[in-house]
Amino acid sequence: MKIKNVMVVGAGQMGSGIAQVFAQAEFNVILHDLKAEIVEKGMGYITKNMNRQVEKERMTREEADAVLTRLTPSTDLNNASDVDLVVEAVVENIDIKSKLFSHLDEITPNHAILATNTSSLPITEIAAATNRAGKVIGMHFMNPVPVMKLVEIIRGLATTDETYEAIEQTTKALDKVPVEVKDFPGFVSNRVLMPMINEAIYTVFEGVAEPEAVDEVMKLGMNHPMGPLTLADFIGLDTCLYIMETLHEGFGDDKYRPCPLLRKYVKAGWLGKKTGKGFFEYN
Repeated sequence: MKIKNVMVVGAGQMGSGIAQVFAQAEFNVILHDLKAEIVEKGMGYITKNMNRQVEKERMTREEADAVLTRLTPSTDLNNASDVDLVVEAVVENIDIKSKLFSHLDEITPNHAILATNTSSLPITEIAAATNRAGKVIGMHFMNPVPVMKLVEIIRGLATTDETYEAIEQTTKALDKVPVEVKDFPGFVSNRVLMPMINEAIYTVFEGVAEPEAVDEVMKLGMNHPMGPLTLADFIGLDTCLYIMETLHEGFGDDKYRPCPLLRKYVKAGWLGKKTGKGFFEYN
């Protein structure tokens, strides 16, 4: 099937990044969120990125303007009534996502594919909220979306080959690299990444080293571009905790038990960069 018209639901950093790469690849994109101010902020984020590309001479002013003209802001989900693909990028909560997909199933055309950018939740369970489970799929982008090449593509139990192939080709059209993974908690990326972050938090919790030292060891000793605690702050400690809880519940294995210090920071409201304080402080 030919995908041309896309709605991205969720105009936060991930959703805005996803909308940007679709618009740059010449898709018509609706950027949707519940509140106009959130959509405006998302559109502003994309505009800022486009201006930066022009300043760095990576594209012309005309090319940047063309990208922006392919973007339409939305606060009415009924605008999905004529799209070929929806990519959902809302809060990582199974109840919220399931309710949204059920609603989208009623609004979108029968041929439309419903994709979720979930980083850990089961595609099969999200698909069960719809009457088109064969057309529901995981499309997990990495942050920051305009820069990172990987997209994990996750089939649900009922996802058809036709749906997978359409999303694989669409991902390539975005100049991204699609990698197929199975529908298991955390998929590959977060099943490997989050326990590493959690273990880094344990080293601080147990007094093995200070956060700065932990990050230095991983950057200089393991050649990581960013230390795990800085990365956790950028992801959001609440998100890290939620994913660890999803892994712990999904596998029933205590190796995924969230560190008590991670829980304590989240309860304190120290969520990382977005609140100005996590393992490090941000002005």
